[in-house]
Amino acid sequence: MRFSVAADERVGVAGELATQLRDRGHEVVGRGALSDSERDDWAWASEAAARDVAEGRADQAIVCCWTGTGASIAANKVAGIRAALCADAQTAEGARRWNDANVLALSLRTTSHAELGEILDAWLDAEPSADASDRANIAHLTEIEGSKPSTPFGWRPRAGPV
Repeated sequence: MRFSVAADERVGVAGELATQLRDRGHEVVGRGALSDSERDDWAWASEAAARDVAEGRADQAIVCCWTGTGASIAANKVAGIRAALCADAQTAEGARRWNDANVLALSLRTTSHAELGEILDAWLDAEPSADASDRANIAHLTEIEGSKPSTPFGWRPRAGPV
């Protein structure tokens, strides 16, 4: 499998990600701080990795920043991406199984080296669910992505003075 891996700085587990993926037999493309020629800010680096997945240059991506939140938000702005911020193996396994997540987001601050291995194992071992209800939820995400902004649940402001 080919992974696009992005980080906004080379701290924490950022450098170890590529090594662990390669040791598991995967190809790695570095983005952001993991590349010598790219902008390393989290929004740009995460977008680049997510676009690699959305445009077919990578099968999946892993995006990292200090908390992982910004990286996951940036990746999720790219059409077709379902990025999941995972702090443990159970969340990673569930994100792949129930959400068919194609981008793993990690915190460079809180992900330990031991947890990284466990998270990667869970992420790589999990398969997306074939359950009809789970597939319907994923299909609905695609519908939401293509819809125009509207008010939630048909809510409209009340006419006249309040």
